[in-house]
Amino acid sequence: MTQRLGVELVGEGTPGGDGELRELLGLALRRNPKRAHLLVSNVLGKHVPQKPSVVYGTGFELGRRVHALLGDAAARRAVVLGYAETATGLGHAVADGLGVAPYLHSTRRPVEGVARAGGFEESHSHATSHLLLPEDPDLLAGDRGPAGARVDTDAPLVLVDDEFSTGNTVLNTIRALHERYPRSRYVIVALMDMRSPADRGRLTEFAAEIGARVDLVARGSGTVTLPEGVLEKGQALVAAHESQSEAPTAHAAAGAPGPRVDGAPGPRPCTRVDLRWPAGVPDGGRHGFTPAHRAVLEPALPAMADRIAEALGDARRVLVLGFEELMYAPLRLGTALEERTDAEVRYSTTTRSPVLAVDDPGYAIRTRLVFPAHDDPADGPGDRYAYNVAGAGFDAVVLAVDSAADTPELHAPDGLLAQLAAHTGHVLLAVVPSYVPSRPHPHASERQEPPMLPEPLRGPAFSSYAPDEVGWLLQDLSGTELEAPTEEREEAIQSGGAHYAESLPVEYQPSAQYQELFKAALELSAARVARAVGTVTETVLAERAPRPVLVSLARAGTPVGVLMRRWARHRHGIDLPHYAVSIVRGRGIDANALRWLAAHHDPADVVFVDGWTGKGAITRELSAALAEFDGFNPEIAVLADPGGCVRTYGTREDFLIPSACLNSTVSGLISRTVLRSDLVGPEDFHGAKFYQELADTDVSGHFLDTVAAHFGEVVDDVDAEVKELLAADRAPTWEGWAAVERISEEYGIHDVNLVKPGVGETTRVLLRRVPWKILAQRGAGADLEHIRLLAEQRGVTVEEVDGLPYTCVGLIHPKYTRGATGADGKAVESK
Repeated sequence: MTQRLGVELVGEGTPGGDGELRELLGLALRRNPKRAHLLVSNVLGKHVPQKPSVVYGTGFELGRRVHALLGDAAARRAVVLGYAETATGLGHAVADGLGVAPYLHSTRRPVEGVARAGGFEESHSHATSHLLLPEDPDLLAGDRGPAGARVDTDAPLVLVDDEFSTGNTVLNTIRALHERYPRSRYVIVALMDMRSPADRGRLTEFAAEIGARVDLVARGSGTVTLPEGVLEKGQALVAAHESQSEAPTAHAAAGAPGPRVDGAPGPRPCTRVDLRWPAGVPDGGRHGFTPAHRAVLEPALPAMADRIAEALGDARRVLVLGFEELMYAPLRLGTALEERTDAEVRYSTTTRSPVLAVDDPGYAIRTRLVFPAHDDPADGPGDRYAYNVAGAGFDAVVLAVDSAADTPELHAPDGLLAQLAAHTGHVLLAVVPSYVPSRPHPHASERQEPPMLPEPLRGPAFSSYAPDEVGWLLQDLSGTELEAPTEEREEAIQSGGAHYAESLPVEYQPSAQYQELFKAALELSAARVARAVGTVTETVLAERAPRPVLVSLARAGTPVGVLMRRWARHRHGIDLPHYAVSIVRGRGIDANALRWLAAHHDPADVVFVDGWTGKGAITRELSAALAEFDGFNPEIAVLADPGGCVRTYGTREDFLIPSACLNSTVSGLISRTVLRSDLVGPEDFHGAKFYQELADTDVSGHFLDTVAAHFGEVVDDVDAEVKELLAADRAPTWEGWAAVERISEEYGIHDVNLVKPGVGETTRVLLRRVPWKILAQRGAGADLEHIRLLAEQRGVTVEEVDGLPYTCVGLIHPKYTRGATGADGKAVESK
């Protein structure tokens, strides 16, 4: 570039500025009628393969600098915007470094049903038009409060590009967005500030013009000297080199596709790797990427990297190759792979931009692969490019694309996979699901959609479970006083003055004796629980979708859902999505949670999960509630079905499930769910509380780990049981419901809601309600030790009886008033 055209890089800032600049940048000649030269970054991961940790670390460090510049308060309100295609990954890394900001990148891919929230032009680019397509139309407004649609003028907008040369693109963006979303502060972030002295003055003038503060954060700075007539000379040089490369030898030397040599082996087929990308996590920032998405992705990366590493085998030099705007997902897969393997890992991405390849050590683009576009681009078919891949000595390439680009063109004889196979020994294909926004922009059609629901709550911010174990489709009511004394709640519930879901019982604090009883019960029953977990999970995998979505009924179903997810991972290496939703007897299931699930998953894939059945009230409640929603299967999968209410179960024995012994301290420190009109609006999720203050007594993780430790030893038993169950008649018998009706009449209660059958439900009666008496199957042993202890503490009689289909049944004190505190039955009407 310097010898032929006189283009030169000049560093600034330090005596060694030129040397540092050349470490960060190279020069190449582009086939572009608007600009002859291309600044080729060595740390961006676009044209030059680089260590993923270097690429990500560079962007992340810029984000930390922005955070320090803004301060904590302003950083929490910031929004980060990256530029397609080159800076989509860089902008995302900056957002990660900032730590608390949502991220959006511009795109050249229009998406049906998603209206533009803005756009701008990049005058010098090969493809000029940029679209802004956030799923949340208020994201760029900066307001993340409940009112929405307001512009937070104090929310900084952080704009990220790989280079800041003339400044035209950034100024065009700010001008367009400032008209619609005016704000008082902008921060421009770039790897390199390459403006001329004249262009530097324009930024100051522009800030004064719009009345906002505009800061610049850059990794390095310098200038490019461009002699007069460089554009015409550059075009002539490109034409001359490309005419030479039409000869087969030169063409192949440039890394472009050439004829295969007779007798040489054909391209090897690629290996497809199932990433098991976490459900609900976008493939990038095209429609927005929030800190909540980041919290789900981060813990999932190691397992995805392990799957790639296993498929790579003994490959020692590996390239993770991204796809145009899809830069962040492959970059993070690369950083995780770098951490979890001894292989030498590099990262780069394909591009739309045509650049001249010259095999010279001083030139930035040594080789190129040319292949047809494979994502049905809106602007029509055309060539795409991968630079510095051919001849680089990679013995394996992991190509990461989104599902929209996994097309016949990708797999064609002249497609990218075939091009890669000609230059490496092993090609892996990893497909990231293309994210589909949950709803159109509200102005995309005349029909007004409900407001967008928030992302699921996850630990450690909500619950003590790991973030990938479960997403809670609930709202956090931790700051609200909801607890009431048990006796007051019981009187209000039975008198019709309140619904049980409108308040919470005071959390039971187990005595040291009871805690020891729980531990003993867990050790005694863990293998039994593991066997039931395996059985119900294998049944679900056999009969439902190949990748079912577990939706547990909070909160008793949630530990079971987590265990089922762990079994699927342990036995099959599958990461099943898992969410928890609220269902309330007499009020139905959370309709907004169903709406969120339908927007993010196929409803046919949803499998509802609960801990156990009693008389089947929740089973009937769910079936009735889902009648109003298309596509959802109302069947519930449970660990234990002593009531004979469901088809999918781990066992029909009524035995002690240790998670029934405690409340929040065995369920991720989450309360029972709450539905109260002054707290839960028509467009809100049901609520729950996170009892962080009980962390010292939390055994949620201990329960899960203890049960999961037995998975390996019960596999053979599980396989035998599942084989038998799949061939058996598992139609519900409703035996439990008939027994409850009989007991209700026999004991003069006349209300089946006050009869709670089974070990789990009886435990709940003793912990949350005002118990009258406990019916125990004569001769029941260790499964009832905790029941007897709780009954003794509450002054409740345990009556041994014959002929129960359950191990025990708890009877709530009928027609309770605070005067009827005894257990002698005086408040019961005679038969």
